[in-house]
Amino acid sequence: MLGLVAVLAGIIPVSAAPAPRSESFNLEDALGYALDHSFAIRQARARIREQEGVTTTIAAAGLPSVSASATYQRSSVQTIAPQSLGPIFLLPSGKYWRMTVTARQTLFAGGGITAATQAARLMEQASVLALKETVAQVVLDVRLRFYNVLLAKEQIAVEERNIEVLERQLADATNRFEVGSVSRFEQVRAEVAVANAQPALITARNNHRLAIEELRQTMGLASGDPAANTFEVEGVLEVEPYSIDLATALATARKNRPELERLAKLQEAAESNQVVARSGYSPQLAATAGGELRKGPTNSFGDSRRGLRAGIEGQWSVASRATAGRVIQAESLAAQSVLTLQETGLVIDVEVRRASASLDEATELVAATKKTGKQAEEALRVAEVRHGAGSATQLEVLQAQAALTTARTNQLRAVHGYNATAAQLRRAIGVSEITVSANDLQPAGP
Repeated sequence: MLGLVAVLAGIIPVSAAPAPRSESFNLEDALGYALDHSFAIRQARARIREQEGVTTTIAAAGLPSVSASATYQRSSVQTIAPQSLGPIFLLPSGKYWRMTVTARQTLFAGGGITAATQAARLMEQASVLALKETVAQVVLDVRLRFYNVLLAKEQIAVEERNIEVLERQLADATNRFEVGSVSRFEQVRAEVAVANAQPALITARNNHRLAIEELRQTMGLASGDPAANTFEVEGVLEVEPYSIDLATALATARKNRPELERLAKLQEAAESNQVVARSGYSPQLAATAGGELRKGPTNSFGDSRRGLRAGIEGQWSVASRATAGRVIQAESLAAQSVLTLQETGLVIDVEVRRASASLDEATELVAATKKTGKQAEEALRVAEVRHGAGSATQLEVLQAQAALTTARTNQLRAVHGYNATAAQLRRAIGVSEITVSANDLQPAGP
């Protein structure tokens, strides 16, 4: 198993970083913590260990087995002791004892044992690839939820700046009203604008709290961890450039996606299970050898009878109809595995195409909202200057401020959407900038 893990570790797209000891997490810290503590990853590692046990159990059928049994009886009447293999013994009254040791080795089973062992090993390899899938998905989930936290934090800052500007407008309107240069209506309108901006700030703060909880859950940061109580996220929401042409993305996905490799292993296992099913048509032969010690003519243990035996056991089931049913089932499962592999390949192609198209759209949105944001800032500056000179109304200033807030929000969402789409495209093609060592793939111990 360790050799298998070492081979697969060279192509796995994710790696664990040391878990941070502070209560503040950047993206790298969050990913590293999740790789060590995510419940999904830990369960996937445990499933590898479970499959190792299955493989060991199935492989044991092809190894020699040794069994021992002992019987001691003291009776006042004669009894009959049927034996599972051999004649029926009449046990006389009085004392009786019998001890046997038997070694058994399967010689021929129609290839069923070898095929079953091969299928189990393929399933074990598939469980390692399933861990790769889980790690890739957890990395994507952590990234998306981390970006959600940054978006919520930046949205709070936008709403706070909006309220600051509106409060300045309110203070200016109040001063002008007190000196009689404006009507009470303008002061009230400024008060209403400040009040209307409060719900957006409250919502942004609540979204931030919820985003943190979702990130903490994805990372596996339990409530008992000291960092959970004062969990903080470091970083700013900015574009993380990523580019790949569609043809390369499709080819890379076909090469790197662990789902395809895992399903290929399951297809091979299904083919091996067909051999296991057909082995029911064949006889089974096994060599046996052993020794026996049983009561002799006297009650003295020294007079016990001893002997060695060796032989060949044969078994052939004539329930061919039942075997035929198992063969049909195995053939159907093998055909289904082929179709599942082909379907998944198509699903991945569509996933890559969709993510690539979404990234193109997100790129255009980032450029458009950046330009709009600068225009909105300039519009507000001009409106404030004109209002100060008396050539613009307060309503025009408030409208310009609302437009700027909308532009800033749209820009933040565009950047967030770009980073999220880029992360989804990397996941779709099975590529990440993080690497995993062999130790990271080792299943958890008992």
